[in-house]
Amino acid sequence: MTDTAPRTPADAVTAMVDHVLTLAATWPNWDGKLAHVDDRVYTPHKAIRRVADHLIDHLAELEARLAGEEPRPDHWHASTVTTEADLAPFTPQDFDEARSRLTRLARIWANRLDALSDDQLDDSPGEGWSFRELAHHLEGSTYYADAVGDLS
Repeated sequence: MTDTAPRTPADAVTAMVDHVLTLAATWPNWDGKLAHVDDRVYTPHKAIRRVADHLIDHLAELEARLAGEEPRPDHWHASTVTTEADLAPFTPQDFDEARSRLTRLARIWANRLDALSDDQLDDSPGEGWSFRELAHHLEGSTYYADAVGDLS
């Protein structure tokens, strides 16, 4: 018998970060070659930056909506821009930093989502996706890490 229960919103976010970090653990082997995916280029640093920015952006949205405020518009350059910092070698220390940053962001998300009732998750204040949908949207952040791939 298999468990077909849908993933909780908190599990969706933490599983996404786990997936990203599993791939990122192989990125100290990066040879500096840009990954061309769709109409963009990706590097290990860019993938980590995009995942972190995505988590921060939507967390700010969630918190603003819970506080009855309009979410502030973001001014990220997103994946359209590859910065000089994105081109730097990805070292074991960079992986340690990314792991600390992303696991903390995932825990903040999980704690916040777990504190919300099902009604709050599904009938969320303000305009936009419900908070449940928002958490599942974040699962798509694996795209950035998958663009770089497993470099072992």
